[in-house]
Amino acid sequence: MNPAPANLWRNREFNLLWVSQCLSDLGNTIATLAVPLLILSSGHSPAQAGLVGTIGLAVMVLGRLPAGVLVDRTDRRRLMLICDGIRLAAYLALGLMILQPGSVTLAGVIAVTVIGSASNACFGTAEHSALRNIVAHGQLPAAVARNEARSYATSLAGPPIGGLLFQIGRSLPFFGNAVTFLLSLIGVALIRRPLQQPLAEQPAGHASALAEGFRFVFGDPFLRAVLLIAAPLNFAIQGIIFTIIVTLQRQNTPPAVIGTVETIVAVGGLLGALAAPTLVLRVRLPVLIRGICWAAAAFMACSALLTSSVAAAIPIAAAVFLGPASNAALFGHQAAITPDRLQGRVVSVVITVATSVAAAAPLLAGTLITAWGSSVSILFFAAAVAVSAVAASVSRGIRLMQPVQELAR
Repeated sequence: MNPAPANLWRNREFNLLWVSQCLSDLGNTIATLAVPLLILSSGHSPAQAGLVGTIGLAVMVLGRLPAGVLVDRTDRRRLMLICDGIRLAAYLALGLMILQPGSVTLAGVIAVTVIGSASNACFGTAEHSALRNIVAHGQLPAAVARNEARSYATSLAGPPIGGLLFQIGRSLPFFGNAVTFLLSLIGVALIRRPLQQPLAEQPAGHASALAEGFRFVFGDPFLRAVLLIAAPLNFAIQGIIFTIIVTLQRQNTPPAVIGTVETIVAVGGLLGALAAPTLVLRVRLPVLIRGICWAAAAFMACSALLTSSVAAAIPIAAAVFLGPASNAALFGHQAAITPDRLQGRVVSVVITVATSVAAAAPLLAGTLITAWGSSVSILFFAAAVAVSAVAASVSRGIRLMQPVQELAR
């Protein structure tokens, strides 16, 4: 097998995979706005719209672990093609359903949401697991950074596109979503390079295969440190954004102004993703990760002084600006040190643990706001990030990190 090009912009396979996932992400962000709008416009309550959103998130979280096993046991490209085909059919069916007056049911929307979320979990895990097979070893952090930029860019573009299409016609966002998955399917089909190494043997069963993934993650000092760093960061960002939004709403801030909070944060993340390759290249990885964690904690604490205005989002955007560089360093290193046969399971374990804790953030933030006010809530979440900074400072796994260029493939 020929080595991957060192320049990502000339790497045909990476760019095909990147564009395919970009299209998938765009379709998902279009649906994120269009689905609740569809439910509400069909006469259902806000609580039911929220229920569908919660179900989708729960399926994503619960689906990650079995998806990791599946990604390591099957052909990754074939699995991604199947996921795109399933999502294409599901959203096409929903668009056709909307064209039939009175045919949109809550059960039907939930079914499409569950199918889409389960497919998203499989596709995303396969895409991340395939990275080390199509990217030169030293380019892994830069590849992760480009993926971060893709995620932030689609999160900015998707909702406005979804809202515009929905305004023109209720079925259009879902037909548009189906088109993105069709184009993604074509992109994946054009990839020629193998997305995994030949499997020497199959694990004995799904449970034992998953257990092997957990053992690898919790037995590796670096991966244990990743969990102690990523989980508090995700938890804090979700909690602080929720705190700012609730605080502004209680002050009767116009909804259009409140909506700029997440836009400001997303812009910070996008700019950070563009700067991440340079930061990773010029700063030693242990120093970079420790500095990012401490700086993020400080920026978040500053937000507690600005809770009365949208300006509270600016320090959070500054903290999020640092996030892509951290993710590029951490997940680029993870991809380099994890055997290919375990990539799917390790990715699924790390992402599940790192993101599931964030689900409790809105509830906890609401409780803290009610009991002690917004500033205390933000300071609590900033303290959680300080815990991750301490973990990064004392962790042997972080201290002994080697540049990915020096790690054996």
